[in-house]
Amino acid sequence: MTDMSVMIGNLRLDSPVMPASGTFGDGLGQVMDIRRLGAIVTKTITRERRAGNPLPRVAETTGGMLNAIGIPSCGVEDFINRTLPHYTQWGTPLIVSISAPDAAGFATLARAVSIAGVDAIEANISCPNIEADGKAFAMEANATTKVVAALRAATDLPLWVKLTPNCHDMSVIARAAEAAGADAVVVANTILGMSIDTRTFRPRLGNVMGGLSGAAIKPIILRQTYQCARSVAIPVIGCGGITTADDAVEYMLAGAVAVQVGTASFINSLAMTDILDGLDRFCHARSITRVAALTGALRDATSPRCCDMDA
Repeated sequence: MTDMSVMIGNLRLDSPVMPASGTFGDGLGQVMDIRRLGAIVTKTITRERRAGNPLPRVAETTGGMLNAIGIPSCGVEDFINRTLPHYTQWGTPLIVSISAPDAAGFATLARAVSIAGVDAIEANISCPNIEADGKAFAMEANATTKVVAALRAATDLPLWVKLTPNCHDMSVIARAAEAAGADAVVVANTILGMSIDTRTFRPRLGNVMGGLSGAAIKPIILRQTYQCARSVAIPVIGCGGITTADDAVEYMLAGAVAVQVGTASFINSLAMTDILDGLDRFCHARSITRVAALTGALRDATSPRCCDMDA
């Protein structure tokens, strides 16, 4: 039996697979054993109540989907009073995803959720920064430094920072997050895209543009994961187009300590446990006793091929 546990900083996870924020529905507990997951990552919450973007919010694409949900939220008080007790029933580490329009708002929200039952905070800094004309925090190193430093001063909980692929050089942003106090980076959020209905000549999303997720983006986010893992000393969590166990293995070989699964769970509600089963089989077939041994084990083009190496 493979040891599936991994460490993200000082936080131990029983497995390297968890949901991406916004993709874990309460009903999944009725069809899968939530305790097998490394962690539960909540839907992103905000301090205030938010209605989200206009309909339609989701559009299917070749190899994925576009979404412009707009982070609807019932607010932090509702999360603490109603949602938190529901999630803590499984005893699985709980990672709370948060969003705010400015650094001070992030800090205030981080303090509010730094309570019993919360094991780490995932700061979604892919959201618009009103102090930079709506440009996402994670598109600029200076903005990343400012918001992560404010978060670090506001909480003692492990701090994961979710980055955006819509930037020039994510490794620069990852280093800024690390220097400001992040305990891990999540690579990455969705890629900005759009789709047009040729029957009506209208955008398929009410917000016109939205985030592309699913298998189509995997090669891009995998490359960014590899680059970030080579640039920082803190753990990197891969997130983007992971559908199968082989996808998860690729991310770990590229340097990810753990992975998050999103769109695949909309297609197959058992996607995360199927990936875990596949990871176990993959390791067993190769006499790998610890799944953590896969992290960063990529052989580059100049390394000997497997058949050239001693067993």
